[in-house]
Amino acid sequence: MSRDSRLARMAHVLVHMACHEGVATSETIARMLNTNPVVVRRTIAGLRDRGYVASEKGPRGGWRLTRRLEELTLLDVHRALETASVFTIGPSDDHAACPVENLANQAITGALDQASAALEAALGQVRLSDILAEGQALRAAMDHSRSQHQCPNAVAAQ
Repeated sequence: MSRDSRLARMAHVLVHMACHEGVATSETIARMLNTNPVVVRRTIAGLRDRGYVASEKGPRGGWRLTRRLEELTLLDVHRALETASVFTIGPSDDHAACPVENLANQAITGALDQASAALEAALGQVRLSDILAEGQALRAAMDHSRSQHQCPNAVAAQ
C-alpha cells in the first residue's frame, strides 16, 4: 500500500522555512525532500492558493511564508493539499443492486466519516509552532546531554 506523505513533508518544509526566515527555492526544498523541483512546485501550489506561502520571481526568488507558524495547523496544511481521502479503503460498487452490499457500504462509509472527523479534530489541535517548539526542546536536550558526557580532555583539546 502506498502512503501519501505530502502532509508530513510540507509541515517539515514550512517549519524549516520559518527557522531560516527567508526564501527557499524549489530546488533547495527538493534537495531537502529528495525529490524533483517540479514535484515541490506542484505540491506547494495548494499552500500558495490558501495564502500560506508566496512565490517570488527573480534571482533572489523562491518560496516564503506569509503566515506565522502559530497561525497554521496540520489541518490547514492537509486541506491545502486537497487530499481526496486519507483512507485507502472505501465502499464497493460491484453489485449496486444488492441490499447486502448497500448495507456494508453504509456501515463502512459511516465508520470512515467518524474516523475522518476524529483525524481532522486531532490535526486541528497541532500548530506548526508546536512542532518547532518540540524540535527546539529536543535539540536543547541533546546538546545538554552531549555536554554532560564529554571527556574533560576532549573539551580541552578543542
